[in-house]
Amino acid sequence: MRRILGPEDFRQMPWANGKGITTELAREDRDGRMLWRLSRASVVEDGPFSIFLGVERNLTVLTGPGFVLTGQGISLEARPYNPVAFAGDIPVVASGVVAPSEDFNVMTDRSLPKPRVEVIFGRQMLDPDTRRLAIYLPEVARLLISDEAVEVAELPAIAVWLPRS
Repeated sequence: MRRILGPEDFRQMPWANGKGITTELAREDRDGRMLWRLSRASVVEDGPFSIFLGVERNLTVLTGPGFVLTGQGISLEARPYNPVAFAGDIPVVASGVVAPSEDFNVMTDRSLPKPRVEVIFGRQMLDPDTRRLAIYLPEVARLLISDEAVEVAELPAIAVWLPRS
């Protein structure tokens, strides 16, 4: 299976906390429960992130200077092309927002293996191994989802190894 998704396939929705807008790139559900979701969002001011019970999160800043995520036992530097992971059900706050930052988000149900997220800066052949591979090309707003090996040529790219359902 190989699917290429673009802006015509994406959908916008308000954040769960009502403080912004998310562009959902792709999502897989089973029995009314989200298994995984890939999205983009802008962080334009200091403030709380939405809470997602039972969800693991991974965030990669794509544009802008980034910010700091803090919460109980958490202090993460969310800087350009540096993926950071955190639990979705722990309250976190973005601070140090001096300019808007656009980010790429990966959310997975905690009952599944955690996704692997890598930023790709050089031409590479990527193997999904036993997982599903998602490759996001931020500069052209395209998402490739594949169960087969893929050569990444357009850069930068964010590769995500997701659990197969």
